[in-house]
Amino acid sequence: MQTQTKIVVLDDDPTGSQTVHSCLLLTRWDVATLIEGLRHSSPLFFVLTNTRGMDAVRAAEVTREVCVNLREALAELKKQNVMINPMLVSRSDSTLRGHYPVETDVISDVLGPFDAHFIVPAFFEGGRFTRDSTHYIVLNGKPTPVHETEFARDSVFGYHNSYLPAYVEEKTKGKIRAEKVERFLLNDVRGDVMQRLLALNNNQCCVVDSETQKDLNHFCEQLTRAAAQGKRYLFRSAASLLTALAGLPPQPTPDYAMKEYVRGGKAGAVVVGSHVKKTTEQLGQLLLQKNIVPVEVDVARIALQRQSMLDEIIKTTQTAHAAGQTPVIFTTRVEKQFATQADRLAFGESVSAFLMDVVRNLPPTLGYLISKGGITSNDVLSSGLALKKSEVLGQILPGCSVVRCPHDHPRFSDMPVVIFPGNVGDEQALATACQRLSV
Repeated sequence: MQTQTKIVVLDDDPTGSQTVHSCLLLTRWDVATLIEGLRHSSPLFFVLTNTRGMDAVRAAEVTREVCVNLREALAELKKQNVMINPMLVSRSDSTLRGHYPVETDVISDVLGPFDAHFIVPAFFEGGRFTRDSTHYIVLNGKPTPVHETEFARDSVFGYHNSYLPAYVEEKTKGKIRAEKVERFLLNDVRGDVMQRLLALNNNQCCVVDSETQKDLNHFCEQLTRAAAQGKRYLFRSAASLLTALAGLPPQPTPDYAMKEYVRGGKAGAVVVGSHVKKTTEQLGQLLLQKNIVPVEVDVARIALQRQSMLDEIIKTTQTAHAAGQTPVIFTTRVEKQFATQADRLAFGESVSAFLMDVVRNLPPTLGYLISKGGITSNDVLSSGLALKKSEVLGQILPGCSVVRCPHDHPRFSDMPVVIFPGNVGDEQALATACQRLSV
C-alpha cells in the first residue's frame, strides 16, 4: 500500500494561498469536508481557521478541533486503504503576528510527536526575507527589521524582536531559550543539511534564513527527503514555504487575464476592512479612479443605527451597480483604541458582522468581489458568502489570490473573489486589481 504525502495547512487567515493555485480552501473542518481536502488532486489544501481574529484560548480550541477531526479523517481513509502522510503547516503572518506558540503547541499535542518545528516567515512577493536569523520587510526600497514597523506594535500580537531566536524566547515566555534555537543560516540553506535534519529530535525549534524562492526550494528538497526517511516536521511559516513544498507549475490563467472569470461582463464591488497604513494608501488611490462609488461605513454608528445604516449602504451599492459602477465599501479609517484586547476583538467582530450583512445583500449580478484584509476576507468566504470550500484559481497580483464561488452557490454562482491581504502591494495595487477585472 503506497503512502501519499499531503500538505495540510492550518491558515490563521485566508491569505496563505497567495503563492499557490488549483487547491481547495476549506472554511469548515468536519471530518467529511477534511476527507474531501485529503482526496483532492492538489498536493496541498488549506483549512481557514481565522484564529488571528480570536483570543488565544479560542484559537487553541479551534486548532484542537481541526486536529482531532483531521486525525479521525486520516484514520477513516486508512480503513479504505488510502494511506496519507500529512505534512503539517501552521501558516501565519509574514510580519510575525499570530498565536505562536499556542497553535504549534496544540498541533504537536494532538498530531505529534514531531522531531522539529521550523519557523520560516519569508514571503518574497511581499518583500519579507530572513538573513542571519533576523527577519526583514522592505519598506520604501529599504530592508527594515520587522520589530521597527507598525506590525510589531499590534495591540494583540505586538513583539520586540526581529532576531528570530529572541522572538521565540519572547513568545514562549522563556520556555524555549534563544540559545537553544537551531539556526539554519543562508549558507546552510543553500548547502547540504541532510545530516542536521536527520539528527533533529524532540520537537527542536529551528529558524530558517531565506532571501529568494530558490533558497527555500533547495532547503525543502532536503526536508522532503528527510521526511521520506521517517522524520516528522511541523512548520510555522508564511506563504513562500508552501510554494517550495508544493512544487506547483505556473498558474493556468496569467494574472493579467483574470478578467475571463468575471461574470457576465458586470462591474464588481470592493470591501475594505483592513486598517493598516498600506491599505489606507491603496484605498485613497482606488477612490480616485473612474466609475468608483465610495461607500463609507462609520463604525461609530453601528451600535446605535445599525439597521438604518445598513439600509442606506445596500441601496447605494445597488444603485451604483445598476449604473455599471463599482461600489467600494470601507470602514472609517481611524483605528479606535481599546482598554483591553478582549474589547478590541469584540468591536472587530461587530464591525465584521455588519460588513458581512452588506456582502450578503450585494447585487446577485455582481461580476466580482475584492476583499481587502485577511480577517475580512476570511469572514467574506465563511460568513458573507457562506462557502464550505472554494478553489484557488491563482494570483491577480503578487500575494493576492483569486478564488471562485462554486457553481451551485445560491446567490453568486461562479463569482471570482480576490483575497487581498492588508499589508501587500504598492499604492496602486488595489486600483490595479480593479482595472484587471474591468471588462
